[in-house]
Amino acid sequence: MFKRLSTMTEVVDVKAGLRNVLERIAIVSKNRAQQKPVQLVAVSKTKPVEAILEAYEEGQRHFGENYVQELQDKANDPVILEKCKDIKWHFIGHLQSNKVKKIVKLPNIYMVETIDSQKLAETVNSSWEKFRLNEGSKLKVLIQVNTSGEENKSGVDPKEVSDLYDFMNEKCTALETVGLMTIGEYGYDYSKGPNPDFISLLECAKSIKGNESLELSFGMSDDFERAIEMGSTNVRVGSSIFGFRAKK
Repeated sequence: MFKRLSTMTEVVDVKAGLRNVLERIAIVSKNRAQQKPVQLVAVSKTKPVEAILEAYEEGQRHFGENYVQELQDKANDPVILEKCKDIKWHFIGHLQSNKVKKIVKLPNIYMVETIDSQKLAETVNSSWEKFRLNEGSKLKVLIQVNTSGEENKSGVDPKEVSDLYDFMNEKCTALETVGLMTIGEYGYDYSKGPNPDFISLLECAKSIKGNESLELSFGMSDDFERAIEMGSTNVRVGSSIFGFRAKK
């Protein structure tokens, strides 16, 4: 149906891009000591519904969106509702408290990856209790950690991760706090060694009791293979899928 998506002068082959990323994930996963499966979240922000349908037809189920309104539009799109009944939406952008209600009401919302304060956790928890808990499942969430310390980035300070995790487990009973997430510094130079943001997130995980089952979300299009080598279980990949250029 939607074989390829055309830009001004180039052709994007979403299915080929997705296959390429999955193959790379499989290769690097075999070479690491930790054998947890790696979850690919296809970041579809700013991409058309046709691109999501392409990836879904190829077997992708987890999709990530950064903006509340865009996710709202896509999650309620009649074509997606009809053709993508098993889609799992991840909200991966900064979430303001006044937008929480819109997120929790969405069809097929699967996970919020950006909880970064007790206040936000409480707001998401109470909204899920009010609107969705009667459906019999908790909302999966990740704690976002600002590992790079950049002022323009959201996320809890690494020193506060353990306390926030404990608070959410004890007080936010409508949420399932499954792990940690970081964005980290863009464009890190790997000639300097392992990414310090990834190391920081791993240290945060060690500070949490029973950390063996934690999901760790780090790594994007430019470094997801290195992230998997270091222990990431969730990678967020957009341009390597939705910007994949067919060879001439």
